[in-house]
Amino acid sequence: MQINARSAALEALEKCLKSGAWSGAAIDNTIKRSSLDSREASLASRICLGVLQNLNYCDYCIGLYYNKPVNKLENKVLNILRIGAYQLLFLDKIPARAAVNECVELCRNSGCSRASGLVNAILRRLSERSERFPVVPGEGSSSYLSIRYSHPKWLIEKIIGLKGYNFTEDWLKKNNEVSKLSIQVNRLKVSLDEYLKALARKDIAYSQIAGLEGCIILDGGKIHDLPGFEEGLFYVQDPAARMAAEIAGAEPGMNVLDACSAPGGKSFAAAINMNNSGHILSCDIHEKKLSLIKDGAKRLGINIIDTKSNDARHFNEEFVDHFDVIIADVPCSGLGVIGKKPEIRNKDNNELVSLPEIQRDILENLARFIKPGGVILYSTCTILPEENENVVKEFLGRHPEFRAESFKLADIDAPDGMYTFWPNIDNTDGFFAAKLRRI
Repeated sequence: MQINARSAALEALEKCLKSGAWSGAAIDNTIKRSSLDSREASLASRICLGVLQNLNYCDYCIGLYYNKPVNKLENKVLNILRIGAYQLLFLDKIPARAAVNECVELCRNSGCSRASGLVNAILRRLSERSERFPVVPGEGSSSYLSIRYSHPKWLIEKIIGLKGYNFTEDWLKKNNEVSKLSIQVNRLKVSLDEYLKALARKDIAYSQIAGLEGCIILDGGKIHDLPGFEEGLFYVQDPAARMAAEIAGAEPGMNVLDACSAPGGKSFAAAINMNNSGHILSCDIHEKKLSLIKDGAKRLGINIIDTKSNDARHFNEEFVDHFDVIIADVPCSGLGVIGKKPEIRNKDNNELVSLPEIQRDILENLARFIKPGGVILYSTCTILPEENENVVKEFLGRHPEFRAESFKLADIDAPDGMYTFWPNIDNTDGFFAAKLRRI
């Protein structure tokens, strides 16, 4: 079978839903193996991610025209219907007839010819509706939001309890938007002005984050197609993660520990702020991930980073009172990046119960490694208080020798030394940062 955007999307989608593969890796591997051109590759990625982001709603819309529960459908047939439904509902530049016909053809070419009539009938009826987005009953309830925006009900109820219904719906909508690409200019190799000129020469549109020099936002695209990737003129990092590194305050000549560092973005940001002067020890519990840090540092021309396989919960005598700055981007639920990694929506709430204990253990251990007067930057890529401010407040209650220190950066103002970034408010990933200084 000849691979095109929709067949590639189907293959990647099945890897995610059947095997639990990460969407980014599944899409990238499928695209590479299929040798799709840039246009087809972009469409395949958009469809696969879009279906995962809107899975509940696509299934609801399919179910309007199927007289049995949609989970009774053969998995491959259901995934083809999801691909068709997503195009009809969300991709207005694809003609409805083309979306339907391509899915019927995909059905025939995927060993599901017997179901091609069913696929054709359901998608045609969906395409002929007078309203583009079929109405979900129960507006104003968590059940409505769970179907309409395809997030787990337990998570929606948590956020409603924290921020209210309207805020929660805005957050859900933002999570389902197409993610932008954020890059950080490597000021060790090129000035911001020089790099912006390089983008202009390639007619690449961009925006910048005020108050965060060198943070550039692009509508999308492949990083290898941007000017200066191989030369190390930039690296990929969300603005919230970059701001966390800024809040940590690493300066030239300092001794820094990045305790849970892979793939290395905060270590790179710290090294650039340090003007490649001083020392950074970048650790991760998974030794195989350290190569990502080494390769990234080499590409960026950073030579002050050493790597070490290390569990941040384990005591190390050599580290006691040793570091000026410690960056503790601890393991977490990842719910702040649920837009970029929609497969996180499939996590069971019970899987997350043990995380605060791990986070507390890491922070407790790292407290022994910071010099008097030094800073621990505690951060996560989640938005739940039990993994964020609750962990920090419990730590401060046990350690009067530490205090949360206020910070301001760009449009962020944290008088109590803690800040939760929300995608719908800050236009970043969901993220948490706390600045803890040892008195």
